[in-house]
Amino acid sequence: MKIVPASRAYSGLLVIGDPHMEARVPGFRKDDYPAVIMEKLRWAMDYAAAHDLLPLVSGDLFNLPRNNPNWLLVDVMRLFDREMFFIYGNHDVHENRLSKDDSISVIAEARNGRLLDENAVCVETVSGRQVIVGGSSWGSPIPEKLELPFAQNPRPFVVWLTHHDIRVPGYEEKGYIRPAPLPGIDMVVNGHIHRRLDPVQKGNTQWITPGNISRRSRSDAARAHVPAVFRIDPACGMSFAGSHVEVPHQLYDCVFHEAVIDASEDEQASVFVAGLAELQARRTHTGEGLKMFLEKNLDRFETDVADEIRKLARKVTENE
Repeated sequence: MKIVPASRAYSGLLVIGDPHMEARVPGFRKDDYPAVIMEKLRWAMDYAAAHDLLPLVSGDLFNLPRNNPNWLLVDVMRLFDREMFFIYGNHDVHENRLSKDDSISVIAEARNGRLLDENAVCVETVSGRQVIVGGSSWGSPIPEKLELPFAQNPRPFVVWLTHHDIRVPGYEEKGYIRPAPLPGIDMVVNGHIHRRLDPVQKGNTQWITPGNISRRSRSDAARAHVPAVFRIDPACGMSFAGSHVEVPHQLYDCVFHEAVIDASEDEQASVFVAGLAELQARRTHTGEGLKMFLEKNLDRFETDVADEIRKLARKVTENE
């Protein structure tokens, strides 16, 4: 691991979670998502500048790894007109690893942001203590411990960005990486999980799940989520503390279409009819109604047939 110095001293850090920039309107949102999410990212970058914080993106800058329109890349590069660092998420890469064809590579090669996957950054803070920021992108291992190549007293505070399925309370069903003490790492800030969950303390390592800066899907979890960025500031003595800063956003009911509910008493018929009604009522850009309809009704087909239907639907919606 190579540690590079930041260009100047900062008052703290600002972690921006999973923007999922996209030119289409996702899920059952009814607003102009491309404009809304661009404004949220702009707000976060402006907030970082106003409070002298180093901006960091915890993965999934883009929702699609490739074939994003040029205007979207240009707008993102204009926003990243100052020093910032990022890791990539599963949505940023086409093959679970970074390649030249991925949009995130364009951002990195144009020097509109620096990738932390192989490097870490050393930040001098106004508090007088250094901060080391490293990261493990999607598919990259999280270090079990970190030994810095230099000695300093006091030891730098180490923040590690990740984009993984971390098994924290509220995400047990999908998380497979268990939080553990990571000697040399003080704080892990994980992207990928879209809702804010309670922090977990393991030894001297605190695991943070701040959630993302927007709500992409129509769900109870999204209704409860408050879009926010995660700010890390010097605290008492030589320590640091994190806090959530709410990102301006509209009420949930103003953002998402209501679900179409069928009153049929027959459960199977109800699922089928309601799904058809949703398909007809909500012709969404990303085919969310089609995906939901298929997932609720494909169990009546053989596994191989259902898989082929899913592949065809995925191909159609992605091309759209």
